[in-house]
Amino acid sequence: MELHNLQPAVGSNKKKTRIGRGQGSGKGGTSTRGHKGAKSRSGYKRKVGFEGGQMPLQRRVPKFGFKNINRVEYKAINLAVLEELASNNGLEKIGVAELMGAGLVRKKQLVKILGNGQLTHKLEVEAHAFSKKAEEAITAAGGSIVKI
Repeated sequence: MELHNLQPAVGSNKKKTRIGRGQGSGKGGTSTRGHKGAKSRSGYKRKVGFEGGQMPLQRRVPKFGFKNINRVEYKAINLAVLEELASNNGLEKIGVAELMGAGLVRKKQLVKILGNGQLTHKLEVEAHAFSKKAEEAITAAGGSIVKI
């Protein structure tokens, strides 16, 4: 076998059906489009979600609730996570930069500290928001909070 006599496997290549090339081809006349209607005409484009006149799924499904455009979404971090971070890295101050370094928070995320877990270290915690339980636990451990 050499480069000049390479061939595709038998039956792997099939000729494309040439549509609209006369009656003798069997694919002339309406050119496989059928008779009349939008799909038979040139320039036809199906609308997104169009289901042939049937009521589209988007309109059939009931709608409820609403999206609050003023919602502020926070990344929740528990006290247990702060405790673990402080003990593993020997930190006294934990801010957004430290949480990003640990891979817990992305760049533009807002951080809220929640009160799940025990805090034994005296920490200065810097975040965008705190739950009441978290504030109490941090101050009870001798630490302080800083709202960004």
